[in-house]
Amino acid sequence: MTKCQLIAWKSVKEKDIFNMKNKTEKELFRFTTIGSVDNGKSTLIGRLLFDSKAIYKDQYEEISGENVDWQSTNFNLAHLTDGLKKEREDGITIDVAYRYFSTSKRKFIISDSPGHLEYTRNMVTGSSNANAAVILIDAQNGLDKQTKRHTIISSLLKIPHIIVCVNKMDKVEYNYQKFEDIRKEYEAFASKLRFSDVRFIPISALNGDNIVNKSTNMPWYHGGTLMYTLENMYFSSDRDLVNCRLPVQSVKASENTKYIAGTIAGGVFRKGDKVLILPSNKTTLIKRISIFKDELEEVFASQSVLLELDENINMLRGDIVVRPNNKPLESSKVDAMICWFDDSKKMKLGGEYIFFSLNREVNCRVDKIFYKLDINTLHRDFSFEKIKGNDIARIKLETDQVVYFDPYAKNKITGSFILIDKESNNTVAAGMIR
Repeated sequence: MTKCQLIAWKSVKEKDIFNMKNKTEKELFRFTTIGSVDNGKSTLIGRLLFDSKAIYKDQYEEISGENVDWQSTNFNLAHLTDGLKKEREDGITIDVAYRYFSTSKRKFIISDSPGHLEYTRNMVTGSSNANAAVILIDAQNGLDKQTKRHTIISSLLKIPHIIVCVNKMDKVEYNYQKFEDIRKEYEAFASKLRFSDVRFIPISALNGDNIVNKSTNMPWYHGGTLMYTLENMYFSSDRDLVNCRLPVQSVKASENTKYIAGTIAGGVFRKGDKVLILPSNKTTLIKRISIFKDELEEVFASQSVLLELDENINMLRGDIVVRPNNKPLESSKVDAMICWFDDSKKMKLGGEYIFFSLNREVNCRVDKIFYKLDINTLHRDFSFEKIKGNDIARIKLETDQVVYFDPYAKNKITGSFILIDKESNNTVAAGMIR
């Protein structure tokens, strides 16, 4: 996996797709589907796209081999997301499939993450920026080992909203007690993981029960459909709107003015605000704010913006704009949880890598490996022999320059990073700062 492939940890391009006009655009909601193999993740997304009329005509005809008939689902819905030929042949998802669609209320980015143990890293990258996780449980099998692992990873990634879809209810004759038993078992397990919002929906992705349309087969269920939940879930408070952070992506200067572009990682910036530029520790005022050709009075977290500053301060890509009285942490030592991606090379104590965060690269080395996490039990393994592909571990890094960050629990963007192999330039790990 190369640095440019790590979409989930460098989301500026995703945001630019949807920030096309101005602040009146519909809000963007990201969710990921996760769960065990054959629990129906790809079929669920296919059903969402199909019932929402969000499939391109040529895509439908390629999959179904016939002219578009929105009343017909006489084809494999999972093929709408399983884009790789090998996935279609084997009937499994091995890569993260990204899809986007729009309704009258919101725009959505969906990531369909693989369920296999050996693709833990794919799930981490696919779910890192999600506003919600849709976790599928097979009504026939109940809560299994893989679902527990995926729930634990969702907790580590601090995904704020969990929607548990008990799928294949048609296979258990839409039995209420079966759904209720699974709900109670999952609640007991998830109560240890500090989730603040967990919801349960009984569904049949194949038949469309409670996906977009309310099911007539489960009159005992009085909640909303999956689509209703996704469209109406409140998530604005999940963003950090207090701590102002703007990592500088590009810089342009005129004779007396500096223009900087980037995506706001936290807080609210207003015209006339006094701001501090790190690491130079120079202060200046925001003279003008714009998104494309529209001039705005204020902008906030997740928006891609252009700021015109009052002074021509010397600045570089990778600098960060903050408020003078609200700085991020700064240190050359970073304590973090990491997911190791590389199958060919193991992480080793003293190993040297490139630390990439907030558009800035610095050299670093692994100063300490505290433990490897058993993501089946949450137990800490202190007797590990090595950190290999798909392992999750707590480590301490030492960087050759001071870096700026917030704890991942406070801000996912300023609290995350990737490690890059110096020789191959491959991304070998993604990290969450404690």
